[in-house]
Amino acid sequence: MAHLEDVIARVDAAVTENVIEHMNELLIELSDDAELTREDRYAQQQRLRNAIAQKGHHHKAEVEQRRDDLTKGGTII
Repeated sequence: MAHLEDVIARVDAAVTENVIEHMNELLIELSDDAELTREDRYAQQQRLRNAIAQKGHHHKAEVEQRRDDLTKGGTII
């Protein structure tokens, strides 16, 4: 159970840090973690996948907003 708590803490830290590269690295690392049950591994990987997806959607929205802010009347100002 201590290993699961450590994994949960690492996932929490990666999600809080909000860096996709680090979340992806942990996602891959968890794939090979034989100490976790299948269900526990899936739950933690799913948390990482959700955080990655949310960051991707947020980034896309920021890019679209920036483009809208830079364009007026169809031309970039």
